[in-house]
Amino acid sequence: MYKLKTLNKISSSGLDIVTENGIVIDNDCEAPDAIMVRSANMNEMEFNDNLLCIARAGAGTNNIPSSRCAEKGIVVFNTPGANSEAVKELVICALLMASRDVVGGIEWVHSIADKGDEVAAMVEKGKSSFTGPEIAGKTLGVVGLGAIGAKIANTAIELGMKVYGYDPYLSVDAAWRLSSQVKHATDIDTIYRNCDYITLHVPYMKETHHMINKEAFAKMKDGVRIVNLARAELVCDEDLLDAIDSTKVARYVTDFPNAITSKAPNTIPMPHLGASTPESEEKCAIMAAQEAVDYLLNGNIKNSVNLPNVSLDRMGESRICILHRNVPRMLNQFLDLIGGANINISHMINAPRGEYAYTIIDTDTHIGDTIPEMIRKQNDVIRVRIL
Repeated sequence: MYKLKTLNKISSSGLDIVTENGIVIDNDCEAPDAIMVRSANMNEMEFNDNLLCIARAGAGTNNIPSSRCAEKGIVVFNTPGANSEAVKELVICALLMASRDVVGGIEWVHSIADKGDEVAAMVEKGKSSFTGPEIAGKTLGVVGLGAIGAKIANTAIELGMKVYGYDPYLSVDAAWRLSSQVKHATDIDTIYRNCDYITLHVPYMKETHHMINKEAFAKMKDGVRIVNLARAELVCDEDLLDAIDSTKVARYVTDFPNAITSKAPNTIPMPHLGASTPESEEKCAIMAAQEAVDYLLNGNIKNSVNLPNVSLDRMGESRICILHRNVPRMLNQFLDLIGGANINISHMINAPRGEYAYTIIDTDTHIGDTIPEMIRKQNDVIRVRIL
């Protein structure tokens, strides 16, 4: 019987899926088979040898040591697209707040609330201090065209904006989701040169660290407005302050405030509200639970961020699941061992991802303990499971 531990509050809709499939939720368990997590920092955690997977109820996985998990054969899942509607709505809100000083205006009205009958007249006299441009007719650059970026691009078109989209890793499925009116930018400089607004929707990794820096700002239009609901580390704070001071950047909206951006001028810092809706939390929990359950019970890997994504319908009596290094002749070794025991293979699939690979083999007859143990002893095999 598998045991699953949660490190954050997870929607009951997701937890119900876990228990309905015979998996026990035990938050006191010191050696769980699976973990579900939202924002808890796991980077310094030590993992028990029987931990099979970590399901993140959200898109970003910076709080999980994915590379270290891959070395131990622990699959890390995320839930791409589950929070896309919530983030899309907040980005549209951010575009409006970046244009018109709604926040400053509200704060000012609160400050004069004690003026009694004079408030109405003061509002009419002082409102001009908080004016700003309409977004209709302006040009938006969307950097990253995944589930969230594509929705934002399409919505911006409907709001009357001109839209450029840039994503060097744009998939065919993602391209189908985009409105035909979204202009494809073949390089990010096209975004910088042409856009009045720029919104970021790329993951944080070595290649994207401080991608928005003084060199990037220098290429942008004067008075550009930037929305960053992705990760704080995408933007160099020191260079941002210089760009704001020089009026190169008119407004910066971030969902990841820190010691610098929380008090920077012309900056709107929000408390990580992107996916903070009950609908988003429920959808993320359901997807994360489904991923964990399917892997625990069927060995299928969907939406992994660190190991190959491989799924196969069950056929036959037993299923052998093998995580191994992506080196030559591994499949031959597995097949020789199975065939040598006079066991027929019903179905199989193999897929690589960088230095790792994953193989699923369904057999016509029951597999005992001998063959799995022989496979485990092969060089470059990381984990073997029989289902």
